[in-house]
Amino acid sequence: MSILHVIILAIIEGLTEFLPVSSTGHMVVASALMGIGDDTFVKLFEIVIQLGAILAVVVLYFKRFFRSINFYIKLVVGVIPAVILGVLLKKQIEGLLGSPLVVGIALLVGGVILLFVDDWFNKPTITEEKDISYLTAFKIGCFQCLAMIPGISRSASSIVGGMSQKLSRTAAAEFSFFLAVPTMFGATAKDLWDFHKDNPNISAETMHGYVVTLILGSVIAFIVALLAIRSFITFLEQKGFKLFGWYRILAGLAVIILFYTSNALHNKDAQPSPDKAKTEVKSQGPSGHKV
Repeated sequence: MSILHVIILAIIEGLTEFLPVSSTGHMVVASALMGIGDDTFVKLFEIVIQLGAILAVVVLYFKRFFRSINFYIKLVVGVIPAVILGVLLKKQIEGLLGSPLVVGIALLVGGVILLFVDDWFNKPTITEEKDISYLTAFKIGCFQCLAMIPGISRSASSIVGGMSQKLSRTAAAEFSFFLAVPTMFGATAKDLWDFHKDNPNISAETMHGYVVTLILGSVIAFIVALLAIRSFITFLEQKGFKLFGWYRILAGLAVIILFYTSNALHNKDAQPSPDKAKTEVKSQGPSGHKV
């Protein structure tokens, strides 16, 4: 994975993390199209830069994170389902992360759903975070777990989950942003620990290259996300979800067609064996090489 690959993936992440179009799905497809491998460091990179983008929420909504202790309790309650399923289904989730076909199908199905969301949930009664109950936060957290399937979109699943619980579009989107912070902190911490545990003999030079790559990708994703969040909220308030639904349908169809008509998306489905992946991690550096 070259520096150019890092920059492109980070920009994609920053632009799509808060849109209901699946940032992970876009990175999986983009990685396949660019011929990037699918070893353990690439998967780690795709998780860590999501945290970089998520930190933009903390900056833009800084005051909201110091409003009350109830705010943090709701976030903890909301993240419990993801923690439980993330631990229980880790291997299955990692297997899905390598499949552009899964991404294409999820984009397509999710796009159809988004075409009707505004009509299904058009009578909100909750317009502010302070009115969200602990039970509602838990239910939204359950919806968020759908995003463990690449292509579903964490943003889409949690926003639709919020709207199904009578939240307005804006309130659902903002709570989705807030819920992403502990979710991605937990996912990043666990993946970093697992990577370290599975690869204890990485040389100092290689580790330095990995750290630089992760920091660069995270910073770029963070800057791009700062610019994207406000624009998304404004668009959502004015236009709703239909445009995103049509985008997902077209993108999903394109991915499925490419998968069956060319070899461009097949390298991501060729999962390396655990031993091979570990060998690659130990022997190859992040700049200008497969990671």
